[in-house]
Amino acid sequence: MARDQIDMTPLQSRDELVAWLEAGVKPESEFRIGTEHEKTPFTLEGHQPVPYEGAKGIGALLEGMKLLLGWEPIMERGNIIGLYDVTGGGAISLEPGGQFELSGAPVETVHQTQSELMAHLAQVREIATPLGIGFLGLGMTPSWSRAQIPVMPKGRYKIMRNYMPKVGKYGLDMMFRTCTVQTNLDFSSEADMVKKLRVSLALQPIATALFANSPFTEGKPNGFLSFRSEIWRDTDNARSGMVPFAFEDGMGFERYVDYALDVPMYFVKRGEEYIDVSGSSFRDFFAGKNAAFPGERPTLSDWANHLSTIFPEVRLKRYLEMRGADGVPWGRLPALPAFWVGLLYDNDSLDAAWDIVRHWTAPERQALRDDVPRFGFKSRIKDRYLFEIAKECLILSHAGLRRRGRIDHFGRDESRFLEPLERIIEAGRSPAEEMLEKFNGPWKGSVEPAYLEYAF
Repeated sequence: MARDQIDMTPLQSRDELVAWLEAGVKPESEFRIGTEHEKTPFTLEGHQPVPYEGAKGIGALLEGMKLLLGWEPIMERGNIIGLYDVTGGGAISLEPGGQFELSGAPVETVHQTQSELMAHLAQVREIATPLGIGFLGLGMTPSWSRAQIPVMPKGRYKIMRNYMPKVGKYGLDMMFRTCTVQTNLDFSSEADMVKKLRVSLALQPIATALFANSPFTEGKPNGFLSFRSEIWRDTDNARSGMVPFAFEDGMGFERYVDYALDVPMYFVKRGEEYIDVSGSSFRDFFAGKNAAFPGERPTLSDWANHLSTIFPEVRLKRYLEMRGADGVPWGRLPALPAFWVGLLYDNDSLDAAWDIVRHWTAPERQALRDDVPRFGFKSRIKDRYLFEIAKECLILSHAGLRRRGRIDHFGRDESRFLEPLERIIEAGRSPAEEMLEKFNGPWKGSVEPAYLEYAF
């Protein structure tokens, strides 16, 4: 998660909320790619969770990264909880269970995403290895119970931790045990935003199947290929899911604002203080009717922070955020931005992708999303297996990246980053299925080898 926004201008009208989103519109020449990925830290000795405190803890890791990078620390109550590059580069932040997130800088090509990733991993290793810390590239911690996982010292997570069990069965698992890779992409107009939102929402289950990578819970197969994706089905349905209204007539920035106004809030931040307002709506806050702030109106910062606590499969901020994929090992990370850039940043591919999904109904899209965590490529929509659709989308993405023609210094275009996904399609099985085969074969019923084979 990005750092919380600071803009204390009180809001007067709903139009300002719409304008805040609309400010994301930019010409195609200014389109950028942002990639965020989370990885689970573990002790190289014993493969245990890493606490925040201590000479070999997460705090020490962040302090080391600060010295190495010269980035500004993000502090909360005297604890370092993240870092950001003041020159507009990336940021490093902590998820609730210590998952270490790089929010990449907005870059122009997937080649640059790859370079940024390699630099980041080299830097992290330099600091982490002497501390005895490794990082795991899976969608969910494969062996730890929730009780084993240390809590990071962040106020917003304390509020979420108390609220989550009231609204779903898996919220705490989402917070403490999952990792994702996401990509953030731009739009050139309201209509362009709507088209990209619809296509990417409908096709998010394809990313889930291609990146499915979380088949183990507490050392045993959990019956799913992407348990991370299953977790999101029962985390908090008031703020997650397939956003069916996005496909209705009249969809636009205003419609999303109306949705967000009714999503229950978690917190309001004042100074360093997180004030728990969980369960109340932004709409009431906007009308001066929040019990914790009687007669007070929210600020733009409150709005930006609230939007960052909504978790649909594709999230609208001042860009679109693809949220359907499990965290994966480093070799496969650039494949996620490559897949979506090829589909969404090339108009021919975007049109062709819309042709694939436009006849699907809301119940059909929902059923596909519900089936994919368990069945992966074997899920069906209408009379087609998801595998066939994934294959088709990969071809479209490949063609889109070739037409984009962004060449690296070896003369290669961005389509080379799809190779890991093409290998998955050729093999006809998701990464989780491959992992389960290892578990039942060479791993001899243990998940411990994952800490070597799937580490960064």
